[in-house]
Amino acid sequence: MLPETMVFGITLLLTGAILFLLIYFVIILSDLECDYLNAQQCCSKLNFWIVPKISAHSFVAFLLLINGNWMLFIANLPMIGWLLYDIIKVPSGNLGVYDPAEIHNRGMVKKHLRDTMIRFGYFLIIFFVYLYCMILAMLKGDPIRRHEEEEIVTDF
Repeated sequence: MLPETMVFGITLLLTGAILFLLIYFVIILSDLECDYLNAQQCCSKLNFWIVPKISAHSFVAFLLLINGNWMLFIANLPMIGWLLYDIIKVPSGNLGVYDPAEIHNRGMVKKHLRDTMIRFGYFLIIFFVYLYCMILAMLKGDPIRRHEEEEIVTDF
């Protein structure tokens, strides 16, 4: 079991990386929408990052589980389920979650952009929750050493 500050430091780093990845998804999808990229380029770029995104989020959830943070683990389960559902519901014959043959059909670009923005909002909220938990973990204990009567010493 790792110290809480290290656990929340790792979760902050991985969640920050996922946030940057989701910003990349928004940029690529908006470039596709404005016809700056063709569908083949867009889908190959986005499909490459699907597995690292789900594995990073699953590692964060596993790290929280083995450290005993049950509430944060449970808060991560719906997003893991949604990401796995997206992977499982890919029809056979498609190249991945983002398929160049179907991305312009039935408003799939708008749907993918909406889903990415929802995920971005979730990860932004959970990033600040992890930041709060990390600050609380760092402040556990007695940083000002109030048990010493003579003088107050800080560790800054």
